[in-house]
Amino acid sequence: MPDGAFAMPAAALAAVLLDRLLGEVRRFHPLVGFGNLAAAVEKRLNTRHLPAGLLAWALVVLPFVILAFALRPLAPFAVDVALLYFALGAQSLCEHAEAIAKPLQDGHLEEARQRVGWIVSRDTSALDESGVAKAGMESVLENGNDAIFGTLFWFALLGGPGALLFRLANTLDAMWGYRTERFNLFGRPAARIDDALNWLPARLTALTYALLGHTRQALACWRTQAPGWDSPNAGPVMSAGAGSLGVQLGGAAIYHGQLEQRPPLGTGPAPVAADLGRAIALIRHSLWLWLAAFFVIGFLHA
Repeated sequence: MPDGAFAMPAAALAAVLLDRLLGEVRRFHPLVGFGNLAAAVEKRLNTRHLPAGLLAWALVVLPFVILAFALRPLAPFAVDVALLYFALGAQSLCEHAEAIAKPLQDGHLEEARQRVGWIVSRDTSALDESGVAKAGMESVLENGNDAIFGTLFWFALLGGPGALLFRLANTLDAMWGYRTERFNLFGRPAARIDDALNWLPARLTALTYALLGHTRQALACWRTQAPGWDSPNAGPVMSAGAGSLGVQLGGAAIYHGQLEQRPPLGTGPAPVAADLGRAIALIRHSLWLWLAAFFVIGFLHA
């Protein structure tokens, strides 16, 4: 097995290739089991107070991360590859996006609406072609950071346990990080921890998107538009991605029956079906650029 400076890049490449060849685990996925555990813990501990949310986060995340660190010395390469494979969502994200893009390009709008509704929380029932493409592109760009590049960042720092920590924290933010009466205080620790873990990876993701498209335009959109977005990490990622691809995202969307007017992202025309394919290509090219960077870093430290 590779060791020394090239152990991390080799493990990352192996996990990415496994993800590409095998895709997401279809049955008994560890993250699904983790989500069921988190839901059960939330049901028991959610007193709608911040300390309860912090305790619940620690109870469902830390034991798994500690176990991962304990197991890693026994077989570092194998543990790292396995943990990163289970944490990565690159192939799954691309497959979901392609399942939207194909019917949209073929003129099957109702099927495309249904498919995009599986990966976004907004109401998709009345979206036109551009609305479906916009929703899909926003999800692809944001989840590129959450499911791929944030995971790779923490893998590079802490190995497989780092990738696990990030993905579990990100999953809890997706489950608990809402500003509703039920989760406003209880879910705040999950949201803040995810924001902290995601701060630097999100900006590296935004920079990657910018480098692989209309760079100057992407950087300008990031600088001017990201501060207006609610999420401190999604703003840079999506504004840079939209600017890189030369499309206009953001704007009005319906969430839980309420119309929300969101700030604009990017610049250019409204997206069409073909632009969703371009977003998928940007994600894939960004992934290979990160892997190449890992090997360059390994070479410099060899």
